[in-house]
Amino acid sequence: MNCLVITAIIVTRKLHHPANYLICSLAVTDLLVAILVMPFSIVYIVMDTWVMGEVMCNIWLIVDITCCTCSILHLAAIAVDRYRAITDAVEYSRKRTTQQAAIMITVVWVLSIVVSLPPMLLRGHKDKECFIKHENIGSALYSTFGAFYIPLILILILYYKIYRAAKTLYNRRASCLSKSEKNGHMIPKCSDREPTSPDTLSPPEKSVSEPSTEGDRARITVTSPTSQSRRERSIRKYRISSTREKKAATTLGLILGAFVICWLPFFIHEVIFNICESCGLSSEMVNFLTWLGYLNSLINPLIYTIFNEDFKRAFQKLINCKNYL
Repeated sequence: MNCLVITAIIVTRKLHHPANYLICSLAVTDLLVAILVMPFSIVYIVMDTWVMGEVMCNIWLIVDITCCTCSILHLAAIAVDRYRAITDAVEYSRKRTTQQAAIMITVVWVLSIVVSLPPMLLRGHKDKECFIKHENIGSALYSTFGAFYIPLILILILYYKIYRAAKTLYNRRASCLSKSEKNGHMIPKCSDREPTSPDTLSPPEKSVSEPSTEGDRARITVTSPTSQSRRERSIRKYRISSTREKKAATTLGLILGAFVICWLPFFIHEVIFNICESCGLSSEMVNFLTWLGYLNSLINPLIYTIFNEDFKRAFQKLINCKNYL
């Protein structure tokens, strides 16, 4: 799925948008987890001992921690991007360039390395084993808070604010509709030019060049000169807004739910295990928690593209092997 997302963004001109570049970078990071981390983890679990030497162990741990941290920080960067897009749409649309997306991606990778390297340099060594055991609580807190808890808090705050902004917009439209007719005549309480919509929440951003969803086509249709009354147009806009607001809430729930379910148990164990060595779980349970975290890298592209019509059409064309630009 990650390969499909990357290919779709590269070959589909409509998907060449800074917000989608963040999605592409996330897919690349998650693909690295699948290629460079998971196979070694499988061998380690099956053999029940590390047989590839200390150097290979260090390389694997560095790649594992850095890529998993980078994947989590990408989710935080996407949350920041969407928050700015919905709360400062006009100004941010001018700043939202390919260069700005490249800077955000670079910052994410640099922060991932900064968070990942100190625990690697301070870890304890044991023969035939390959995992990080922090020698002090400070190292454990630095690693877990930098890689997960701080990004988690940031994501929760931003998505809560995004949802509140979308809810406010939805309520404003409902209020406008309820006041739009009096004594059979329209009262111009609300402008036909609406502010930023909750489309920003539906991952990823839609194309700016043309309408990408059925909702967009419906909006353009209703705002075009037709024989419909303004009342009918307002009702249709309200229904489209209501549908999108519900879809946005569902999307946010999926994003946050998958992220928390996949990674929170692992990082809770990391903190407890490094504070209380006798509180450690069985190796089978540790492996389960680790792979639960890896699962997030497998489902990220699905969550971030499943509700976007541009991606759906691009996937269909790729699967059907059609030639297109």
